[in-house]
Amino acid sequence: MWEVLRTRGFLAFIMMAFLNAFVDLGHKILIQNTVFKLYDGQEQIVLSTLVNALILLPFILLFTPTGFLADKYPKVQVMRYSAWAGLGIVLLITFSYYMGWFWFSFALTFFLAVHSAFYSPAKMGYIRELLGDKQLPQGNAFAQSTVTLAIMLGTLVFSVLFELVLPNNQTFTNAEEILHYFAPLAWLLVLMTGVEIWLSYRLPSTRSTDPEMKYSWDKYLKGKTGLATFSWVKNQPLIWLSIVGLSVFWAVAQVILATYPAYSKEYLGMTNVALVQTLMACAGIGIVLGSLWAGRLSRTHIETGLIPVGALGVMLSVALVTWFESPAWQAANFLFLGVMGGLFMVPLSALMQYHSPSQHLGRVLAAYNLVSTAVMLLFLLVTMALAWYGIGSKLLFFVLNIVVIAGALYTVYQLPQSLLRFIASRFFHAAYRLKVIGFENLPTSGGVLLLGNHISWIDWALVQMASPRQVRFVMERGYYERWYLKGVLDLFGVIPIASGSSSESLAEIARLLQKGEMVCLFPEGAISRTGQLSEFKRGYEKAVHGTNATIIPFYLHGLWGSRFSRSSGFLREARQSGLKRDIIVSFGKPLPSDTPAYQLKQHIFDLSFTSWEAYSHIIDPIPVSWVRSAKRLSFRMGATDVMGEPLGNNRLMTAVFSFANIIRQRSPEQNIGILLPTSSGSAIANMAVLTLGKTVVNLNYTASAEALQSAAQQAELKNLYTSKLFLKKLLERGIDIAAALPELNLIYMEDLKAGMAKSQLILTMLAVMIFPTRLLQLLYLRHVHLDDTAAILFSSGSEGAPKGVELSHRNLAINSRQIADMLNTREDDVLMGTLPAFHAFGLLASTFMPLSEGIP
Repeated sequence: MWEVLRTRGFLAFIMMAFLNAFVDLGHKILIQNTVFKLYDGQEQIVLSTLVNALILLPFILLFTPTGFLADKYPKVQVMRYSAWAGLGIVLLITFSYYMGWFWFSFALTFFLAVHSAFYSPAKMGYIRELLGDKQLPQGNAFAQSTVTLAIMLGTLVFSVLFELVLPNNQTFTNAEEILHYFAPLAWLLVLMTGVEIWLSYRLPSTRSTDPEMKYSWDKYLKGKTGLATFSWVKNQPLIWLSIVGLSVFWAVAQVILATYPAYSKEYLGMTNVALVQTLMACAGIGIVLGSLWAGRLSRTHIETGLIPVGALGVMLSVALVTWFESPAWQAANFLFLGVMGGLFMVPLSALMQYHSPSQHLGRVLAAYNLVSTAVMLLFLLVTMALAWYGIGSKLLFFVLNIVVIAGALYTVYQLPQSLLRFIASRFFHAAYRLKVIGFENLPTSGGVLLLGNHISWIDWALVQMASPRQVRFVMERGYYERWYLKGVLDLFGVIPIASGSSSESLAEIARLLQKGEMVCLFPEGAISRTGQLSEFKRGYEKAVHGTNATIIPFYLHGLWGSRFSRSSGFLREARQSGLKRDIIVSFGKPLPSDTPAYQLKQHIFDLSFTSWEAYSHIIDPIPVSWVRSAKRLSFRMGATDVMGEPLGNNRLMTAVFSFANIIRQRSPEQNIGILLPTSSGSAIANMAVLTLGKTVVNLNYTASAEALQSAAQQAELKNLYTSKLFLKKLLERGIDIAAALPELNLIYMEDLKAGMAKSQLILTMLAVMIFPTRLLQLLYLRHVHLDDTAAILFSSGSEGAPKGVELSHRNLAINSRQIADMLNTREDDVLMGTLPAFHAFGLLASTFMPLSEGIP
């Protein structure tokens, strides 16, 4: 999630957003605290509400011109000019403070809000232009957190400074003397506005001016422009519901901000404004935490399931405001309110921006400002009216609670699938780590047919978790009609289909695509029994024909070998690591609706390369996989050969760790030479070297003396681990290794084994049997980077000097996993290694692959 901060200009952008909100809040808090000091009861509520209303009014009056400017001109330019305008307004505010003109400074709140009204659509639209769709949730999370943090700190800092500059225990009768006391604080506003201007020149421009866009002031004055924009937005269901949800939340927040000070003073006996503002600032801390949490949960997709969760949490928190009397409990409740608000707002903001056409984004965001401001004003006016007619703050909270309950229940009603999907996804996230590739290829609107490979029973869940839009899945009717599944499947809008009688289902798919929905179909027609692509059925061609829908191919990687796949029981057991399984969903480029099955299959096959390449960056190195599988299958056979007795995995780990300890002491160099036949000893020696983070160099004992010497020199070998018995057999065949490599120090495995202390072997065996996998990895495996060289292989040298090839840990690990996926090994399978370890296939396919996969 934090990589978004490395995007050029984003850090300057969020700092600018922080300062803008901090300055706006600073002035508002100083005016509002002055009201708090001079007025009580209903009059205080009315004036506090009026301050908030002045802040909101410009967003209603100017919503079309502000949206037009954000769409026509570069958003950086709009923000820059807004910052300069803000400086002029802040200087006027400073002057009014020193002159003691309370009502003039009160009125300047409106003009400061005018500057923010022009800044806001440009700011929110700039996030998408700067980061793109894929990082939109994270960008919104940081922007929301930053602005909320600014609001919170602005509230806290200016409330504390307000109390500090005023004399203690003094009763004030007019606002003029209060303004004289805090007038120097205005220079802090001026300074921060100046920094904001400087930061605006650090932002990269993302687009140029659109000379074709024109604005009609005549239509604006007649209300036609606003009506047209409002009508267009209202006809976009996802955008409209996002705007309404955000607007109601901020309206509820405004009512709480206006009502809680009077409630705390009347019912909790709080007279210190710093304490009251600190309690409400806890909601700001919560929004920061909730927004960052939502950004993390949405790092691969827009998690709409957070919306009903946040709404229900806000409902609970508002209900608890009047229950608690202790400041500590009040602070905890406000913190909870903020966290739930952050979870609610971030996905809604991302949805609103994601579904807005780029050329209309400024207008959409301006319309959001209009609606949210209108709703906030409506809530505040109702609050003022109720307070004016004698309704107390406690009863106001009761009325507010009814509104919030209605809103929360409506949210759950609108998004039941998202709520259930989110709950289900939390269970899946406990076992799976999802990575999405090609997120930007998913159309934001219109009919979309998702077509991809079918690996497991939970493919539908992973595809839905990766998609920002609701997906309708096609399912085999036999499973759909099971009584314990049918009700839930209907709730998710599943489309049943049966082989031989699919016409009705295909017609329903076509209808949904024409309606603009997203449908997912698995063209293989069944879950794969091999983990590979099988024959594609052509039924989808009939469903998509004539719909003008877009086909999006996808490939699911990482579920083969899981408990939900149809892989062998042994493979499922061997792959159960107890850790999160990495799942990759790769979406391809959009394809036309007339794409035939054979072309579709090729596109999906190509996506498998994309997925494997992405997986190669997160796969575990061979030693890590080996320890995990050997520990899990500790009492099964690990390796054997014709010369010795079978070694169980516990004994195999003991041997590897014991030899590794000796090799570490005897060979400080990086490259370690090995010359051994295909055997358990060769497997032990090679794995021991890898556990040390060193590079194995298996020499070709069939090569000429010159080739051996060249390979040893190129690899800069100093020690060669071999076997006396093996060298003797080679010598009988006329191959004298000692004479061919006189400069190398020959170390014999038999001597190392004979020199091992039994007590040390017993301790190692006990550690292997008792310690958990993580501890064994910590104690015995050296951390390596995937791109570090793990092995060097040499050609035979038949055509000149042997040529060395460096294989990284990534090469070995990913190729090993690819071979294992093809084999789908069973419990009684045994892999016979015949090729020597100096051969690429012998080292990888018959040594490292079976060891890392738990195959004897």
